Amino acid sequence: MSTAPRPRTTTRDPEVLARRLTAWLGTRLPGARAVSPAVPDSNGMSSETLLFDIDHPRPPSGPQDAPRSCALRLAADPAAYTVFPRYDMARQYRTMRLVAAHTDLPVPRSTLWLEEDPAYLGAPFFVMARAAGRVPPDVMPYTYEGNWLYDTTDDQRDQLEAASVSVLARLHDQVPSGTADFLATPGTGDALQRHVEAQRAYYRWVVDGRPRSPLIERGFARLADLWPTDPGETVLTWGDARIGNIVYDGFEPAAVLDWEMAALGPRELDLGWMVFLHRFFQDLTESGGQQGLPGFLRRDRVEDRYARLTGHRPRAMEFHTLYAALRHAIVMLRVAYRQVHFGELPVPADADALILHRGTLEAMIERRYW
Repeated sequence: MSTAPRPRTTTRDPEVLARRLTAWLGTRLPGARAVSPAVPDSNGMSSETLLFDIDHPRPPSGPQDAPRSCALRLAADPAAYTVFPRYDMARQYRTMRLVAAHTDLPVPRSTLWLEEDPAYLGAPFFVMARAAGRVPPDVMPYTYEGNWLYDTTDDQRDQLEAASVSVLARLHDQVPSGTADFLATPGTGDALQRHVEAQRAYYRWVVDGRPRSPLIERGFARLADLWPTDPGETVLTWGDARIGNIVYDGFEPAAVLDWEMAALGPRELDLGWMVFLHRFFQDLTESGGQQGLPGFLRRDRVEDRYARLTGHRPRAMEFHTLYAALRHAIVMLRVAYRQVHFGELPVPADADALILHRGTLEAMIERRYW
């Protein structure tokens, strides 16, 4: 994996954001200032995160429960060639509050404010209390030597893996049916059919005016061959279900973050994504000559843990891991085309060469990966 700087994700200045944020804070918490603004190293490739502290005089008559350390989630900068065509911050905010109300998951329970007026920061945003802890890094990936997760013991990683799979099990089992209907994907057919058709539409948006990807199109064709005979019950899925979106206190989840991809669908949408996103990093690590973490988040272990916790044996996982790899390829293609847009990459002669896990995706399509 390259150690080059990450692609540009924003044209915004954190200091300017902090000044504008202070002006907005005055409408919600009179006398408050936003101080020590910082963009985390793990700042996403889609929505943006700004960490800041609140400086407030806290008079006796004022709000005593406002936290001092906060995180702000801001819709993507329209000038930064966005990864997704639409950002619905109210939907994310509502999802987090729903999960907090109906489960024992450590979502940020203090989701403080939602601001849908883009006039303040240039886009809608919400503010939540910041969770203390550690996040497995994406750059360089946690599968590489020299980071906290790699340097732990097998038993500690086993504890973290078990706790992470438990997040999915509890989410899928504890949110009551019918409470998340606002997350239903528009269209016809069952929830899985709608989900896949939405990804087809997303791919068409990504390649509009750009080179198409024969590999991604082969992937969609293979999905039809592997389609589950019974997709199973429809539940609330997290969407971006990976350990890089969890803050850990020790080896237990302290906060489950990033709900912008939440949707209704089969349980296996989350399971396939969690398994594949680890394989993505592991395969890249091995291709770079390092061992990585081959025993961590293995597909069979994840499936067994989930079955023990829920009584539901994951099904059609060959389909769902391929679908996760395909969805990730579309995102990677869009990110690469953003680099083309900003002059960081030349226009590619081969769109498939922009997909870092090209070999993995090809092997999954040809049914020789697992």
